[in-house]
Amino acid sequence: MEEYRNNFIVKHIDGRDDSVEFVNGIKIYAGDVIGKVSEEQLRRIQIRETILSHIERERQLFHKGIKVLSLFFIDEVDHYREYDAAGQQQNGIFAQMFEEEYADIVSSLQIGIGEEDYLNYINSIQVCDTHAGYFSIDKKGHMTNSKVKDKKEKTSDDIDAYDLIMKNKELLLDRDPKRSPVRFIFSHSALREGWDNPNVFQICTLKQSSSEVRKRQEVGRGLRLCVNQDGDRMDTNVLGADVHNVNVLTVIASESYDSFAKGLQSEIAEAVADRPKKVTADLFSGKVIKDANGNEQVIDEDTATAIYESLIENGYVKKGQLTDKYYEDKANGEIEIAEEVADSAEDVINIIDSIYDPRAMQPENARSNNVELQVDEDKLAMPEFKALWSKINAKSVYVVDFDTDELIRKAAAALDSKLHVSKIYFKVESGAMEQIKSKDDLLAGASFVREESAQYNTKVSASSNVKYDLVGKLVDETGLTRKAIVKILQSIQKQVFDQFKDNPEEFIIKAADIINDEKATAIIQHITYNALDEHYETDVFTEPTIKGKLGTNAMKAKKHLYDHIVYDSSNEQKFAEQLDTNTDVAVYVKLPDGFYISTPVGRYNPDWAIAFYEGKVKHIYFVAETKGSMSSMQLRLIEEELL
Repeated sequence: MEEYRNNFIVKHIDGRDDSVEFVNGIKIYAGDVIGKVSEEQLRRIQIRETILSHIERERQLFHKGIKVLSLFFIDEVDHYREYDAAGQQQNGIFAQMFEEEYADIVSSLQIGIGEEDYLNYINSIQVCDTHAGYFSIDKKGHMTNSKVKDKKEKTSDDIDAYDLIMKNKELLLDRDPKRSPVRFIFSHSALREGWDNPNVFQICTLKQSSSEVRKRQEVGRGLRLCVNQDGDRMDTNVLGADVHNVNVLTVIASESYDSFAKGLQSEIAEAVADRPKKVTADLFSGKVIKDANGNEQVIDEDTATAIYESLIENGYVKKGQLTDKYYEDKANGEIEIAEEVADSAEDVINIIDSIYDPRAMQPENARSNNVELQVDEDKLAMPEFKALWSKINAKSVYVVDFDTDELIRKAAAALDSKLHVSKIYFKVESGAMEQIKSKDDLLAGASFVREESAQYNTKVSASSNVKYDLVGKLVDETGLTRKAIVKILQSIQKQVFDQFKDNPEEFIIKAADIINDEKATAIIQHITYNALDEHYETDVFTEPTIKGKLGTNAMKAKKHLYDHIVYDSSNEQKFAEQLDTNTDVAVYVKLPDGFYISTPVGRYNPDWAIAFYEGKVKHIYFVAETKGSMSSMQLRLIEEELL
């Protein structure tokens, strides 16, 4: 897409923290937004939600004499403050958004009985005076981004900003709007070691903060017991049980911050966990387990003893500790459980895994479960496999002849009836962590209660800075000529075509899929395959080397052409397990990428080739697909034709 031309080439994908890193140095997390239009809208919503949260807290605490502060962390100073050619300062985009949203919220503010003093307080403060930025100052007196001088020590040149904040700390907490109107603070850094203001009740991150250390520092700015205008600490001595209702921190965050919060909860869970340290018979006694039919069973003392003794006999437990053999067999799916609870093996293993094992907290050896697939020469020489291979190893060419005008008509009709492009919207969720009762409740999210959900619907047009070659992209995706694509787009209804303005990327993706569906239908009806004299050799199974990881995407296999099998999904894993235990199957193989069939819409790589024992079934070979679902009929029609 045009949006991604700025070197957005994937460098690394990390499933541990749901992040993607690009070669241009940008790293984003699930839920992060990169792109001018969408990102600006997201930041505006964050700013608005922060102001709304601020005013709500301010109204609650106004008569307690507590001043409420909100803190924004931004990525670039010029997003808050810009300077013209003459050196005069003016609002950056975030400051402008803030003033617009603040003015709108305050103008429509509804107050209740007894809140007249608060309304007078709000109205006495000008919007331009109620926000300020604390940043480093350059030689010209201009605000500037902080610079890390020593990456190892993480020291910064924010000395001017820190001094300014420290000198005005008490003034900042003054409720008199004439002396101290500032209630919203914008900052570039996390103000790590320089600021400790107790009255920060809202923290909003208008930037992508990928460092967990940085996030903790940012959150730490609001983890203080507040003080009133007299400097009295609002603790249990003053507030009693109400201390928890007053001292509440609200973080207005992106999805990456949500993931970070869950990570913090997990750390807390580990810290407060009361987990058993040894495997004993008592570990199982009294636990409830279910069999394959869902029938519940309470483990009595005799059964608990049988389970414990079975673990020792199989070498899984030694002196009450789980052994390496347990983890190896578990990764391979070969755990042996006592006969008394064989139908409830999964529940029993879950009980075993509740044991605290320090090894589970240590970094995993990346090579410990790695496997490199080896071809079984005996299976390669089996007559059943040779017969199978002789049937499917021929290479082929295809010829297609179809009516282009008919395809254009059908594609336009399909777009009119099927193309539905969603408008971009933002969903805002709020919740609170009330208390920590147990590790299980914490990890399950029981202590983080989602209170409400709101949706921002917004009409989004393509950014004027991004030019989309709609025709060119559809040509690339479908393989049709520009002339054919133009005719298709000219033939669709205006309201259908207008969806392109709402979401260009989704329009292009979905339109291409629909056109390719119609193209596939036309191709299947007019395609002819001819076998060539050239054949695939058996070296397709040895080059290149196939690797996997036990317990993650690989398992041992008995009837597979290789000694292991690398699967792409849980569907493939289950299918392979069934093949491995089927008495009619002689040998099977998950076909490597080097084996493919050319089609007009790209190379088709079948999933499986299966050879049955002669006389067991009507056919000696079979090619199968193991897709969980088919969102497009394009591949399905090709597969039906090929099969």
